[in-house]
Amino acid sequence: MRFAFAAFALALAACSASAPLGPALQPEGASGVSDKALGHFTREAVVAAHPLAAEAGARMLREGGSALDAAVAAQMVLGLVEPQSSGIGGGAFLLHWDGARVRAYDGRETAPASVDDTLFLDARAAPLAFAAAAIGGRAVGVPGLLRMLELAHRAHGRLPWARLFEPAITLAEDGFAVGPRLALLLEGDAALRRDPLARALYYRADGSAVAVGSRLRNPEYAALLRLIARQGASALYEGPVAVAIVNAVRGHTDNPGRLAVADLAAYRALEREPLCHDWRRFRICGMPPPSSGALVVGQILGVLERLPARGPEHSQDTPSADFVHRFSQAARLAYADREHHVADPDRSTAPLGRWDSLLDADYLDARARLIGPNALREAAPGQPGRSAAEPGAVRALSAELPATTHLSIVDAAGNAVALTSSIEAQFGARLMVNRGVGLAGGFLLNNQLTDFSFAPRTADGATAANRAEPGKRPRSSMAPTFAFEHAARAPVRLVLVAGSPGGVPIPLYVAKTLWATLAWGLDVQAAVALPNFGALTGPTLLEAGRFSRTDVAELRARGHSVVETALTSGAHLLRREATGWQAGADPRREGVAAGR
Repeated sequence: MRFAFAAFALALAACSASAPLGPALQPEGASGVSDKALGHFTREAVVAAHPLAAEAGARMLREGGSALDAAVAAQMVLGLVEPQSSGIGGGAFLLHWDGARVRAYDGRETAPASVDDTLFLDARAAPLAFAAAAIGGRAVGVPGLLRMLELAHRAHGRLPWARLFEPAITLAEDGFAVGPRLALLLEGDAALRRDPLARALYYRADGSAVAVGSRLRNPEYAALLRLIARQGASALYEGPVAVAIVNAVRGHTDNPGRLAVADLAAYRALEREPLCHDWRRFRICGMPPPSSGALVVGQILGVLERLPARGPEHSQDTPSADFVHRFSQAARLAYADREHHVADPDRSTAPLGRWDSLLDADYLDARARLIGPNALREAAPGQPGRSAAEPGAVRALSAELPATTHLSIVDAAGNAVALTSSIEAQFGARLMVNRGVGLAGGFLLNNQLTDFSFAPRTADGATAANRAEPGKRPRSSMAPTFAFEHAARAPVRLVLVAGSPGGVPIPLYVAKTLWATLAWGLDVQAAVALPNFGALTGPTLLEAGRFSRTDVAELRARGHSVVETALTSGAHLLRREATGWQAGADPRREGVAAGR
């Protein structure tokens, strides 16, 4: 196993001078790369970020549960064994396919009713440093994961709600063996050590993290899951647990937040219309805003399709320098549009009154014409129906760090789930909740409000679409994705379930795997194992150690500012094959596939 930590925050900061990121802050770090074999399943499968979570989901499928049942069970285990990435203190987006219809569920966190657009400004009205904003109670939004899973379970569940919590409850009570990734991230996180509850659970008396292989029990998490299993999601949003959350947020010594019990009681998960578009002979479906994932993925695929290739696009396991050039420039334009246009759809207006205007053929034609043989000097946003690019438009890349997880699931009846969930930064706000009833442990709260633009106005005085407002949902990059094969007068056929963690670069990882599987014909394991690459609004990012010096030199000769860094995706894919499903798990994390 190869270990590598990289200052990914530096790469993001280089993309935008106004991005509130700094070199001292490490996002969820790299913990090595390990070879993984392509999986094959004839009936049903779960791909998850931890073996215990994958097995929990597979158990629900064996017991006659649906893909949605498996997703709930796997997610509850992930909150225990992968607390750095997701949990009941965070939020999620979920796509569901029932053989006839795609449904999109929004479990994104919301801002408390008492916040305003000065939330992340200091006494001089300057944006806070990221760590000053994220650690503590200030950035905690109302968690949305449980309400969303409950909403989706009512529509698509087959097993009783309570049964779905049994695997996680057992593991929390009996304990589980700490894996290398969790141990490594715990050891390197000084901020988490400062939370008394987290320190008691994850660290030894001398301050060192629990060791790899040691048995970790979380009795308080087990007790909370028993409450939720018995009472439903309301057990978190009302009563003693809600009071404990609010007390933790508002009572933080250094950085209190504004969350109130009424905010939790008022939270509602939403069903939204999925965002779908045609690409080649496929129909690609994803989440609409407040997630920007489907729009960025769609624009990358659409613009890239319009750019002529200079020679083969890949050789063995590495994309060509020319392909990286075209992909990264398409991505820069897509992220420029993301920053300029996308925000909570209930608080902002889509171009031409519809979000898919950003995927219109004539608009993508115009955007593609901006890209030539050399790197763009500026990636400016455009206006569908008006302008391919508006140079000088001011953008601010929001701080969105990659503490996220993804589940891809299909069941024997043909139902599918793509679920991406998050608590934002590594270990979220580094704030653990415990009801104070004498049990050790608890769960971590998110810092998702840092996904808002820190400055409420741009440098030219325009109002930032993604500014903080009461009850608003911050923009996200999460991109759970379905791909369908379709033809005139023929029924749509699901062929791919995809998604990845990774913060702002998530759409890069998803677009890469879609292109590699559906355009190049690679199997899903080969696709996720490809080097990561692309761009946000600035330099071209290359996964460190994965590209030749010749390719790097060619990119620089074509005007690219190249940053080589860890790009810690966690892509999980399922692709239909003649005898069932291929399964691929990202070699950069601990994910596996399980099923039959």
